Amino acid sequence: MDRTKYEDIEPYRGERFEKAKANLMARKEFIGAFAYMLSGDFSSVEPMVNAIESALVDVHSYDDFQHKVTAGYFIPAIIDKTTTGFSVSGGENLDKDKGYLFISNHRDIILDCTLLDYALKTKNLPLCEMAVGDNLMVNQLVEDLFRMNGGIIIKRNLPMREKYLESIRISEYFVETVSEENKSIWVAQKSGRSKDGKDLTQSAIIKMLYLSKKREGYSFSELMKKCNIVPVAISYQYDPNDINKGREEVTKEHNDGKYEKKKYEDLISMVKGLRCQKGHVHVAIGDPLEGEYNTPEEVAEAIDHQIHLNYHLFDTNYLSYDVLEGGDRFKEFYSSLDKEEFLSRFAHLSEDVRSFVLNTYANPVRMMLQAKNEQ
Repeated sequence: MDRTKYEDIEPYRGERFEKAKANLMARKEFIGAFAYMLSGDFSSVEPMVNAIESALVDVHSYDDFQHKVTAGYFIPAIIDKTTTGFSVSGGENLDKDKGYLFISNHRDIILDCTLLDYALKTKNLPLCEMAVGDNLMVNQLVEDLFRMNGGIIIKRNLPMREKYLESIRISEYFVETVSEENKSIWVAQKSGRSKDGKDLTQSAIIKMLYLSKKREGYSFSELMKKCNIVPVAISYQYDPNDINKGREEVTKEHNDGKYEKKKYEDLISMVKGLRCQKGHVHVAIGDPLEGEYNTPEEVAEAIDHQIHLNYHLFDTNYLSYDVLEGGDRFKEFYSSLDKEEFLSRFAHLSEDVRSFVLNTYANPVRMMLQAKNEQ
């Protein structure tokens, strides 16, 4: 694998990692600002900064950083403060010596990939690199932080021709890293978060994987086997950004599909996702895709099938489904949920936004039923 082709986008290694680490440790105020962003509590900033600085002393690679800082410190703290529980299923059929391309549903800007890393750690499996959009890279220090944590930078704001070529290059990096370096990568099933809760894979992502290596003579089916694709379903009992997402999508519906994000909107959503209550969170690691696939659409369908069947449905999902369908089909699954309290969160919203948000919770139930052919 010729890494010189990917130096501007790949995670930091060797001297580049040590340089970024030195710059980070020299900017204690940045670490403090990051700590406050995570906690929202000034009293916890200094202990957090001290813990980070202490951990960084023995960190010399992005794998170290993930194990000791992100999955070792940050994610356990977030789980402790903002969830009522965290659980993991699957992973038993994965080989520790193999690289996998984890393709998951995408609900939270930052947490989806980091929670998967934490889930892999609990299963004593190697952690993964993660594809992150450059829209989050607000300055060099932030980019350094992401790339120290195994981040692969996805360049999004490019002219059409350049964007296509960059997609080919990123896809080539994915295939080579997984098949030649035996290193796993996380990528979302679509560009941008799922706003409607349907969690459908964009077949274009699969197509680009094939196009990146087509010139080398691989058949489509052969290339898919080299990718070792593993679907992952990440479920949140409560989405801290549910109302924001609903307003954005309804605005698009009323504005011919157009929506202009405010300057720091992604950053605000990221902070809200990290800080706010999520209830129970579950990560379901699927099985590697096997068999013969002839088209990107077939692969996308196979990914979706596992995600929809493995998605951990919560009382909030079942209640929203029954409220919208006007029945009590799943009442046994939300008997302990305070129905009025949950619905009161959306009482102040316009009817179209309220309906959209409730459908976001209800759609995973519909997708599960569809996958089971029970609708």
